[in-house]
Amino acid sequence: MRDHARVRCWPSKLTHRPSWFDTYRTSWGDEALLRAYHAYVTTTVTITGTGTPIVDPNRAGPGVLVHFESQANGSDGKSEPHHTRLQFDAGRNTVARLAGAGVATQDLDAVFLTHFHSDHLVGLQDLVLTRWILDRDDAVPHLDIVAPNGATNRFCHRMLEIWDDDLAVRSHHNHRDPSPRITIEGFDCPAVPTEVWSNDHVRVLAGPVRHEPVENAVGYRIETPDGVVAISGDTNVCDEMYELSDGATVLVHEAMRTKLIAERPAHLQYIIDYHSDTEELGSLAARLGVPHLLLTHLIPPPQSPEEKALFASEVRAGGFGGNLIVCDDLDSVSF
Repeated sequence: MRDHARVRCWPSKLTHRPSWFDTYRTSWGDEALLRAYHAYVTTTVTITGTGTPIVDPNRAGPGVLVHFESQANGSDGKSEPHHTRLQFDAGRNTVARLAGAGVATQDLDAVFLTHFHSDHLVGLQDLVLTRWILDRDDAVPHLDIVAPNGATNRFCHRMLEIWDDDLAVRSHHNHRDPSPRITIEGFDCPAVPTEVWSNDHVRVLAGPVRHEPVENAVGYRIETPDGVVAISGDTNVCDEMYELSDGATVLVHEAMRTKLIAERPAHLQYIIDYHSDTEELGSLAARLGVPHLLLTHLIPPPQSPEEKALFASEVRAGGFGGNLIVCDDLDSVSF
């Protein structure tokens, strides 16, 4: 796993700031306090899969892990770590990529789904079943699965039916509850970014994106005490994604080299209708002024450093001058 950046910046919302923050801000000065604050909290964005439906041995299916970590003072005055780990989409091989990032399925607090295309979902059953199999004492809390209503939510409710026999024989053999501990939380696709999940440290909002003819496709905005992460899912470059990403520190966005796809036979060009052109994406990111842009769901999957550089040059042609990463699996940014 490559950690490309440790970004030091004041978060936009210090709603969960440590008790010493206001006490020392005047006496320490901003620079010293900034160093202390980022020793206290960290948000890390890890790309668990950069792939597409096209099978690539080096690219798992789409997925993003957002991990917020803080050190809090307990009742005894000692530092106690807090972790919030959120997975966004679960394409093929997600469980293995999470392991590569040092995260077990039992560590996750919630999974969020952007839409019902299979390449974003086929790893979800594996994730849920693996979590259940490894939770041998039935001690792990329920896993929240958050999904837009419609086809995506229906998939979540039906996905374990084909595993009834497997769950039955395993639970009979080891005397366990045959039902994995999950809570499916559906929401109507909102017209504007709307909160769909939160805990004491992190808030997640969903907003509409443009992936027609897919209905109820969404992107997500994750607000932590460090700042904001925006995740596009699958979409055209659109005003809705601008609104969802406004003020973001990190934007994780799908990317397609449209001019290259346009050279294909006409019947293979349909994906142009609902994916994001690299140059248009560069323009969007420049207008947002986002410090960090991570490209994922790469179409077509680059097979060499030279091909990755072409993604970058097209985004730069759109005007983006910030930190740009054409991601491989397990690339990460911390801030």
